[in-house]
Amino acid sequence: MKRFAAQFLSFACIGLMAFTFMQCGGGVSAAEVEATKTDVAVQNNNTVGPTGTQPTQSIQAQQSGNPQEAVDPALATSMKFAEDAFDFGTLKQGEKVTHTFKFTNDGDKPLTITNAKGSCGCTVPQYPKEPIAPGESGKIEVEFNSAGKKGAQTKFVTLTANTNPAQTRLTIKADVVTTETK
Repeated sequence: MKRFAAQFLSFACIGLMAFTFMQCGGGVSAAEVEATKTDVAVQNNNTVGPTGTQPTQSIQAQQSGNPQEAVDPALATSMKFAEDAFDFGTLKQGEKVTHTFKFTNDGDKPLTITNAKGSCGCTVPQYPKEPIAPGESGKIEVEFNSAGKKGAQTKFVTLTANTNPAQTRLTIKADVVTTETK
């Protein structure tokens, strides 16, 4: 019986930790971001994996579990953001706020953003689905919902596009305060 209770308690603790992690508690440190980067080699437009082979060209891509997400250099372009981070300042818990990140396709090929994903459900990005011509501009609107949050918040939006690296990360911050009733 004691063994069963100990096993049950162990599983309950693991489940609680997983639930807490999945509920979007906190951001990611710069050291964790650097730890997720890997060198990917591209040879004849085919990804050959982490270096260890004889690459013809090396591309720095952020690892997402699939090194084949590196962009073919012949199709790649680049984008430049006016800013890649924004601080909303102090917010009351429950407030929804939006910020627009503006960017320009400063490459020589059409820019296609294929995905924009928030680091949790409280951070929702909207992005252009149509290609952005070279020299043209676009915007990424990011809504942050502070419901259920308190204290310093750092959230991310990861964009996937035909750029090298394939992923670009935008950052939003806020300090969420609760209103206490007396």
